[in-house]
Amino acid sequence: MTSRHPSPPVSVWVTGQHEGRTQLAQGPYVAETVRDGARIPPAIAAHAITAYTRPGHRVLDPACGAGTVLVEALRAGRDAIGLTRHRWWPIARANVTAAKRHDAAPDGMVLDTPTDAAVGQLTGYLGHIDLILTTWPRPHPYAAAQDRAEARAPRAATEPLRALLDPYRELLRPGGHVVLVVPRRSRGRLLAPPGDLAASGRAAGLVPVERCVALTAELRGSRLVVRSSLAQRRAAARHERATRQPVMLPAHHEVLVFQAPPPAAVAAAVRRPATGASLSDHRARAELLSGRAA
Repeated sequence: MTSRHPSPPVSVWVTGQHEGRTQLAQGPYVAETVRDGARIPPAIAAHAITAYTRPGHRVLDPACGAGTVLVEALRAGRDAIGLTRHRWWPIARANVTAAKRHDAAPDGMVLDTPTDAAVGQLTGYLGHIDLILTTWPRPHPYAAAQDRAEARAPRAATEPLRALLDPYRELLRPGGHVVLVVPRRSRGRLLAPPGDLAASGRAAGLVPVERCVALTAELRGSRLVVRSSLAQRRAAARHERATRQPVMLPAHHEVLVFQAPPPAAVAAAVRRPATGASLSDHRARAELLSGRAA
């Protein structure tokens, strides 16, 4: 970043002490959750939720996939809202139901609806979301074509991020946070640099406040023990053969934290819903609009 936009502070999250499947086994997750390869690991989701919200706050994941963010929000005493595609909706809903069965008291809902259409269904939450937590990028149905386009114009990779942040920015309360969990590599190639993603956040009216390293490797004393699946090792081997360059297996995800600025005009205009206007009330409205709510 330039001196005009100084680099935010960096912190390390020790979130890789247990392998991803073990984390799922330790929570109220249905077995099909493992099929979501782009899910945010539960330990990372739990850390972010604890760090940037308080009990009773509302957490939104606009691309929740199988719903790990929703489950960890409910377990931490936060209300949870998730948007997902039809493929993942039954799994995310089953996970929310399982979390409630395990004594998670807050409200949670999952909408099976396109992201752009969902914003209109969430107008009752304008200015009332405390945390937007999601992973970037989610797998694209035309991933190969997208890869070729991004290879020709790397900065084009950040345009969909701005398109995602722009509408959801209005849902954040003044001072609320957006947390993006960004894998270092996708299909063997490096993703957009954090600086480009930070620029997209600024363009959406958000302020970058922190950059974090969320470990996926286990920290043993002063050593990191990297875990890798057979598929990851094979992908790394293919990439090494193609490029004739060594490939290191990832040991962490990048985490970018943004904050909605609290200008006085917005702070004066935004009010919390009246007592009794719970997530269940809004969920009933969303069900009428979308036809599906958990």
